[in-house]
Amino acid sequence: MIAAERTRTEAAGRGCSQEELDARAAALRALAGSHVPFLVAGAYALFEYTGVFRDTKDLDLFMRERELPDAFRVLEGAGFRTELTDPAWIGKAWCGEWFVDLIFSSGNGLAVVDDLWFSKARPGRVMDVEVMLAPPEEMIWSKSFVLERERYDGADVNHLLRSCGATLDWERLLLRFHRYWEVLFSHLLLFQFAYPASRSLVPDWVIGELVQRTVDSQVAGDHPVPICRGNLMSRVQYRHDLERLGLGDGRRWDEVDRVPGKGRTDGGRERDLPPRGGG
Repeated sequence: MIAAERTRTEAAGRGCSQEELDARAAALRALAGSHVPFLVAGAYALFEYTGVFRDTKDLDLFMRERELPDAFRVLEGAGFRTELTDPAWIGKAWCGEWFVDLIFSSGNGLAVVDDLWFSKARPGRVMDVEVMLAPPEEMIWSKSFVLERERYDGADVNHLLRSCGATLDWERLLLRFHRYWEVLFSHLLLFQFAYPASRSLVPDWVIGELVQRTVDSQVAGDHPVPICRGNLMSRVQYRHDLERLGLGDGRRWDEVDRVPGKGRTDGGRERDLPPRGGG
């Protein structure tokens, strides 16, 4: 076994029982041998891209929502029990007490797995199975909104920026964040703080564009409707603002634009953020 493969194997097994590893490997082999397209993300992809290992309770497999039923059938044929855990974004496949996550969107509904994830995926090898890895741009996009008290993915974002920044498709990354560019900007500033000797990994034009958007947003002034978009970053930490202070629901506001006919209770006023400021 070459050194790289030995490192991968040792990392994959750290902190896990053999039964747990066998369940994950069985899921990978079953799907890899099927016609179902999927991508490895989460801790395993993070390790492939950055060399940083984080003990994980499961294996994260990303796919388009339309392929979830086929993935369920494949895994059921391999002895797994499947469930649609949340119809908005995730299913699970269980082998005894061990499980694999089948993810087709981020929990906040923003980072939907689409064709672009697959067209930009990169090859990798996980648990001795040849797989495709979720692109680092999409991993940064989805992880940037995981800002809970009990789970904060900002360090993962920083490690991906440091390891992959030189080859990132920055135009696509900006496109992914779209009106939530402030979230990307906040992570880029934290990256420059964490790694001051690697600031040049973020192109000057990206920083310049985001600085200009910030200036434009400041000049445009406050949004006319008091909303709180904090619940796009944390499910629980902004409940006070929504339930006690009566601020508009930022997640509902987002769904108005993304899902036709959903949540249209204000005549569209909540969607009228300044075009370059505030989203």
